[in-house]
Amino acid sequence: MTLHLFDSATRQTRPLDLVQPGKVGIYHCGLTVQGPPHIGHIRKEVVFDVLRRWLERSGLEVTIVANVTDIDDKILAKAEETGEPWFAVAYRNERALHAAYEVLGCTPPTYEPRATGHVPEMIEMMQTLIERGHAYVADDDSGDVYFDVRSWADYGELSNQKIDDMQESPDAPVAGKRDPRDFALWKGHKAGEPESASWPTPWGRGRPGWHLECSAMAAKYLGTEFDIHGGGLDLRFPHHENELAQSRAAGQKFARVWMHNAMLNLGNSKMSKSVGNTLMVSEVVKRVPAIALRYYLVAAHYRSIIEYSEASLSEAATAFERIEGFCKRSAELVGEGEPTQVPTEFAVAMDDDLSVPAALAVLQKSVGEGNKLLAGGASPELAQILGQVRAMLAVLGLDPFTWAGSEAGQSGADEALAQLVPAILAERAEAKAAKDWARADALRDKLTTAGIEIEDTASGARWNLKGGR
Repeated sequence: MTLHLFDSATRQTRPLDLVQPGKVGIYHCGLTVQGPPHIGHIRKEVVFDVLRRWLERSGLEVTIVANVTDIDDKILAKAEETGEPWFAVAYRNERALHAAYEVLGCTPPTYEPRATGHVPEMIEMMQTLIERGHAYVADDDSGDVYFDVRSWADYGELSNQKIDDMQESPDAPVAGKRDPRDFALWKGHKAGEPESASWPTPWGRGRPGWHLECSAMAAKYLGTEFDIHGGGLDLRFPHHENELAQSRAAGQKFARVWMHNAMLNLGNSKMSKSVGNTLMVSEVVKRVPAIALRYYLVAAHYRSIIEYSEASLSEAATAFERIEGFCKRSAELVGEGEPTQVPTEFAVAMDDDLSVPAALAVLQKSVGEGNKLLAGGASPELAQILGQVRAMLAVLGLDPFTWAGSEAGQSGADEALAQLVPAILAERAEAKAAKDWARADALRDKLTTAGIEIEDTASGARWNLKGGR
């Protein structure tokens, strides 16, 4: 079966028709680095990481481009607020993004271009648009360059809007625009702004507009036509609408499929730095293991809104703990082995617009069947199911035996427990061997009172902290 994806442009689920057979080019919009990433941002990273893993599992060569917007009004504002150079703000938060990638086991993009490194390509694109009659230099001596939305008949096609129904573009004052909806390709340098945040152009010094950056970088790394353009649903308008218009107007075919993930809400509203309702990745992994947070972000369909709550996060952590527990108990009997083939039902679900909830149902069914076999000890059937479960988990980036993330949330208390509990269990085992049942029971009760769950197995006692830590 061929992967089918919901295309936001056509509003239909359709087969992925590749520009080059055997190769997939994907561009998804990265972070504007005026602050560190919250879990709403990182949901998008996890979604496209799963897409990448599934495509590669299907035998395709995948190129992922995710930009870093390291020059922007918000970055300049943050720099002024903190008294730092704007590039220091950008770099610090770019490093925080990379740390979040690592914590949640996301494979880094093939290319991660910075906007500031691609100004020549942006200038060239502006020149093309001006020559074609789709852009103009403002006549107010501001040095601004705008895209003329009324020059492009298809403007609004991605978001299914008519120009006259749109609000004015808020990215620059209306004074220099032919139409209030025209958006900035380039912003002329203004008094009070750092000279370092500007570059020379035929129209004077300035800096790029947000939308132009992505079009220029996508074309450089993926060519003028590529397979998938993605990002959060909140980017569909105006950002992606503007990208599509300016790229097509410049003579490019641009993206074949537009893929948008839904938002992660907190308090019934989109998680947003501007609103102030955010949860940093670094904070959340102090409460649950990083791999459990990834499971939480993976489990919902990518086009479904996640309503965040501590209760739902805890439930997800418990659900993954059961899966992980099966893997580790099975490995004690038959060895870790290697991931094998995913079940047909799992593949069908993933090919159906990355239907992870349906795929997880297949995974959980396999885990249930495997748990029934555990009581019978080692068997080829158990080894087979473990191999399939590991294969499914690998697609989702959740295989506990090859977990690529870190446990950044692990505290000193966690580390202490890892040292102390096995020592107490060893003492209890000695008491049981000496048939000192009272001592053995007392040690078990001591651990239970402290919130440590003990499971006696044929291969020895296992422990777990209640709540999955």
